[in-house]
Amino acid sequence: MIPSRSTCYILRLRYYPIFLDLKDRPVLVVGAGKVALRKTRALLEAGARVTVVAPEWDAEFETLPVRMVPRRFRASDLAATVLVFAATDDRLTNHRVGIAAKGKGIFANIADSAEECHFIVPARLQRGSVQVAISTGGENPRLSADLRKKLEDVL
Repeated sequence: MIPSRSTCYILRLRYYPIFLDLKDRPVLVVGAGKVALRKTRALLEAGARVTVVAPEWDAEFETLPVRMVPRRFRASDLAATVLVFAATDDRLTNHRVGIAAKGKGIFANIADSAEECHFIVPARLQRGSVQVAISTGGENPRLSADLRKKLEDVL
């Protein structure tokens, strides 16, 4: 028996899965440590034009084609940005980035607070033109990573 529309159970997901075309789109990364470096590399792979704002940065940033802004975050850094990643080791700065982005209608990923994220980055596996993204909605990132590793053998 097929349930009618009125009796159908609808699972309410917090996140809507989507693949974004970031080619030549301006993306801001706030912070320049290991987490920010990993996110920046993935954004560059997607073709984004990345600006990194941080008073100091990991030396590996020097080898990347990004615009470095050597200072602390300002809300004005969000001008002409389509997406922002807050990946500092300072909880207050990350929070400020999220608040400022929300006020400007810009989606923000806050590395140290899934609750403040407007989007999350799934575990990702790519083989040629095939991409698989796995997410637990921020609840269990380790499980997502483990599933990605298992799928590597299949693909």
